[in-house]
Amino acid sequence: MTDQDQKIFDEDKGAYLPVFSRYKIVLDHGEGPYAYDIDGKRYLDFLGGIAVNVLGHDYPPLVDAIAHQARKMIHCSNLYYTRAQADAAAKLVKLSGLDKAFFGNSGAEANEGAIKVARKYAHSLDPEKSQIISAWNSFHGRTIATLTATGQPHYHEGFGPLPDGFDYVHYNDLAELASMMSDKTCAVLLETIQGEGGVYTPNPGYLEGVRKLCDKYHALLIFDEIQAGIGRSGKFFAYEKYGVKPDVVTLAKGLAGGVPIGAFITTDAVANAMKPGDHGTTFGGNPLACAAANVVLDTVPQPEFLAHVETVGSYFKAQLLKLQEKYPSLIKEVRGTGLILGAELTIPGRDIVNDVLAKGAIINCTAGNVLRFIPPLIITEEQVDEVLSMIDDVLPKYC
Repeated sequence: MTDQDQKIFDEDKGAYLPVFSRYKIVLDHGEGPYAYDIDGKRYLDFLGGIAVNVLGHDYPPLVDAIAHQARKMIHCSNLYYTRAQADAAAKLVKLSGLDKAFFGNSGAEANEGAIKVARKYAHSLDPEKSQIISAWNSFHGRTIATLTATGQPHYHEGFGPLPDGFDYVHYNDLAELASMMSDKTCAVLLETIQGEGGVYTPNPGYLEGVRKLCDKYHALLIFDEIQAGIGRSGKFFAYEKYGVKPDVVTLAKGLAGGVPIGAFITTDAVANAMKPGDHGTTFGGNPLACAAANVVLDTVPQPEFLAHVETVGSYFKAQLLKLQEKYPSLIKEVRGTGLILGAELTIPGRDIVNDVLAKGAIINCTAGNVLRFIPPLIITEEQVDEVLSMIDDVLPKYC
């Protein structure tokens, strides 16, 4: 740690709200899958800004599009049209097979909007049709409504009273969901792949069963793809991997390659319940964010790009399974698909993350004991080997 580092740590402690448990490095710039600190040390970035930097750092077409749009116009009110927003919305509609898109600034806003449109649509059918069911160990955001939808009680502590009308079931338990639903169910809100809760994929037939239950009770199916979408699963939308189409899908994180943006996409039937003034945003979908999103939307859906994610993701998972065989007392289970992967440990993972960071790689621990890998989608098998070699080097210390 240098004096320069310490000065920034001290400034942060004195002026910034202490809500993050930060690692002791100061990042300065990046290139491709690498990030550099202010002292020039290079790190392989296998966190990708928490699934945000899908095209890596300093991706020339993205940088050029942002610079070009910034010279023209960074922001204007949504009272007016812009080419960048119209193009981005049209691309999302075409890719999703849904009908209408709306842009916000974050994943929380995307899910907040999805909750609002679901309630408004349900109320048009029955004013008492308001129940929203989400899953235990889910994560949907930090606004009051999305915090309530998040099925992790420790996130709720100290923020009550929380909004009414939210219930929880265990992910992958179709029988429990069936017992909870009724004609008063407004929507079922699920992460297609649970990320923050520990990287859980749906069991065969689970999402199909959820879709049938939603149809039975005239409830909307909302897929939160804020972390699992934008190509991370090997498909542009993770729900494509499982053959189930939602009524609403939410996106954020990687949608603009690092520029803040969120979006929800829905059907005409749902969208038609919303009237002018029912929802809005000042910054959401501004020209700068949408110019960046258009680069991602032109790049990630390409078949060769998604094939790369599938290939490298399959290789990565296979190598993680080999690591599990080598350290069965430390690695309990390997989960995930594409480039959203997790290795559940038998011990807490934060110290392992710190040790790997010291060796030159940025990885992550979620749910206390799950090493989560959500790197830029451009990584190579050689870079996978490099990171896993660093992990292999530190694990004997914990045996």
